[in-house]
Amino acid sequence: MKYQAIESQLFIKNRKNFTAAMQPKSIAVFNSNDVYPISADSTMPFEQHRDLFYLSGVDQEESVLLLFPDCPNEDLREILFVTETNAHIAVWEGEKLTKEAAFKTSGIKTVYWLQDLEKILFEMTTYANTFYINTNEHYRASLETETRENRFTKWLLAKYPAHSVAKSNPILQALRAVKDKVELDLMQHACNITEKGFRRILDFIKPGVWEYEIEAELLHEFIRNRSKGFAYSPIIASGNNANVLHYVENNQQCKDGDLILFDIAAEYANYKSDLSRTVPVSGKFTARQKAVYNAVNHVKKEATKLLVPGALWKEYHTEVGHLMTSELLNLGLLDKADVQNENPKWPAYKKYFMHGTSHHIGLDTHDYGLLYEPMTANMVFTVEPGIYIPKEGFGIRLEDDVVIQEKGEPFNLMGNIPIEADEIEDIMQS
Repeated sequence: MKYQAIESQLFIKNRKNFTAAMQPKSIAVFNSNDVYPISADSTMPFEQHRDLFYLSGVDQEESVLLLFPDCPNEDLREILFVTETNAHIAVWEGEKLTKEAAFKTSGIKTVYWLQDLEKILFEMTTYANTFYINTNEHYRASLETETRENRFTKWLLAKYPAHSVAKSNPILQALRAVKDKVELDLMQHACNITEKGFRRILDFIKPGVWEYEIEAELLHEFIRNRSKGFAYSPIIASGNNANVLHYVENNQQCKDGDLILFDIAAEYANYKSDLSRTVPVSGKFTARQKAVYNAVNHVKKEATKLLVPGALWKEYHTEVGHLMTSELLNLGLLDKADVQNENPKWPAYKKYFMHGTSHHIGLDTHDYGLLYEPMTANMVFTVEPGIYIPKEGFGIRLEDDVVIQEKGEPFNLMGNIPIEADEIEDIMQS
C-alpha cells in the first residue's frame, strides 16, 4: 500500500466497540471484497470492503474476520483468515500478509490460513446461537452484483440453518459515523493532499486548456503524495457542463469567460475527502458570476453553523432551503410568487439547487450514518450548496468537509483550501 502503516490500536478499539453491541453467543462474519473481472485476464483495481478494513486494517483480498466475544475457547474470540502466501505468489504478485504481518496490522493474535476457515468455523458454531451477517443497508445503495459477502452468507445460512440471524449493519452505521481521532487525522491528511492538488491546478488553468489535462495534473499531485488517486470519479466541468451534476467525461476545452466547477478530492489510507470549488478560466469572475458565487459561499457558511450536536439531518436541510431561497430571491432567480406558490414537496429553490447539502463522509465518500439519529460530536459531514443556471451557461458548487464539535462551530478540515472569490482571483492572476 502507498500509505503509511496505521497503528493497530485503532482497529482493536473498533472491534471492542462492535463486539460490545453484539448479542450473547453470537458470531459476526466479515468478508473482503472480490477482485472484479473486466475482460480476458484483466481486473479492476482492488478496493477493500470498508467494514473489514474498519475492524481489522487488512487491505488484502480473500480475507475473512470472525468475531465471537464470549466464546468459551478464548483463542476463538477473534480470528483473521488470510490467503496462504508462497514463493510463486511473491514472484508474480508481490508478498501477501504473513501471519505475523496480519497480527501486526490488525492486533488479532489468532490468524489462520483461509483454507482452515470451514473447520474452525464449525467448532465455533457449536458454541453459538446467532450469526451476525453483514448486509449493505446504506440509503444510497443500489446493488446488482452479488458480492463475496453475499455468497458467503448464502453458504453460511444453508450450512447452519438452525442458527438465528442478526444484522451487523445497524451497529456499524452507528459506530462508523463517529470518528476516532486517528480517523480524523487520516481524513485531514486526505484533505491536505487535496489542497496540494487544487493549488497546483490554480497555477495551471488558462483559456484553451482541456478538462482532462486538469484531471491529469490533479492525479499526478495526489499519487505523488501517497494517495491511490481520486476518492471518487472526478468532475471537472467547464461552462454548461457544470449543470450536469454527475458530469465525469472531462473531455471539453475550457474557454475564456467560462467557469470550471470542480468536484475532486484525494483519498488516503481508504479515507476520503470531498471538495468542490468553482473558478474562472480567465482568472477573473464577471460581476454576475461573482454575485452568484458569493451567494453560494454565504449559504455554505451559514449552513455550516447549523451542524451542531443534536441537529437532525432532515430539519437541517429544510433550514438550508430557506437560506438558499433568500439568496435566489436576491439574485432575481426567484420572485415572491414562485415562493408563495411552491410545492412543499419540491420547493421553488430546487429549480436551481436540486441536491442535498450534506452527507456523512469517512471510509466511503457517502459514508455510513443513521440519518434519523441526532448529530453528535466527531461526525464528519460535507457542506456543499450550489446554484445551477443553464440559461446563463454556468453552475457553482462549493464544498468542504467539517467535523462536528462538542461546542461551537464545526472544524473545517479544508480550512486552508482557498474559497473566497477574491482569493481565488489573486492566486490565479499572480
